[in-house]
Amino acid sequence: MRADSFVVETDVHYPTDLNLLWDALRKLIEILAGLCAELGIAGWRQSAYQLRQLKKLYRQVQRLKHSTSQDPDKRTAKQEEVRAVHRAYLESAEALLARVRETRVHLVVCQVPAPFLEEIDLYLGDAERQIGQIRRRVLLGQTIPHAEKLFSIFQRHTEWISKGKAGVPVELGLRVAVVEDQHRFILTHQVMEQTTDDQVAVALIEQAQARFPTIASASFDKGFHSPANQTALATLIPQVVMPKKGKRSEAQREREAAPDFIRLRRQHSAVESAINALEVHGLDRCLDHGLAGFKRYVALAVVARNIQRLGALLRQQEAERARGPYRRAA
Repeated sequence: MRADSFVVETDVHYPTDLNLLWDALRKLIEILAGLCAELGIAGWRQSAYQLRQLKKLYRQVQRLKHSTSQDPDKRTAKQEEVRAVHRAYLESAEALLARVRETRVHLVVCQVPAPFLEEIDLYLGDAERQIGQIRRRVLLGQTIPHAEKLFSIFQRHTEWISKGKAGVPVELGLRVAVVEDQHRFILTHQVMEQTTDDQVAVALIEQAQARFPTIASASFDKGFHSPANQTALATLIPQVVMPKKGKRSEAQREREAAPDFIRLRRQHSAVESAINALEVHGLDRCLDHGLAGFKRYVALAVVARNIQRLGALLRQQEAERARGPYRRAA
């Protein structure tokens, strides 16, 4: 078997703290306008106008560019202009949030079902978080830690992934690990939430062995290496092909110079064909919603790939039968 991982992107736009705030405010206004119109509550009849006004401020902020002038006075003036426009955007957003909170009180009195209130609270929290982050970044000059950031308010499981690929600095989605056998069937897969390759190597082998107990060898790339993985996998399967990262000892160099190790390592790149087939046939980007939808989408793509591979083998066998025994002998 051969194991590797790749990124399946979620269907999201490129995230910035500005457009995430816009997304949260837009959803709040749309939800409240619909509920208030249905219940006869005043206050949001001009919701379309309010959205347009908010979007004008958002576009003004988007168009701003930091000064590249060598003149310190010009740079200072430009920075102050940037802060002023951001300040106006935040003040407008906070005023809208104050109205949202007032309306939410009326909705509770009107006994609006809990799911609607929970959705409002969710987007309220998103808007408050983004306002705080914009204020810290632009007005206070702070750097926002990566752990505090959300990359989509609609696909909350989205991760910011940088695998160091040429021409692809960042991918927005989730890693997916796949295990392929020598016949190019995918034996198992795993959606990796907040997980790196080295944390799933043993679990992948155990999942595959539960279904296929006769696995004789497994190959991985360097990203799956850790001393604990090398030790644990050696107890599970006879031949582990996992190159070590960094400096190697004499024993490790001898192990990696063994003929079987070299042969299986050269064959490992064939797993890229399975990954490419998955991506070409729709798994480059998940169009389903939510984490459950993401996992379902990936699982169905794996099933479809195996069916496609089975069909290719059946067509090959049919073609060989059609050629007849004499053609095959020749």
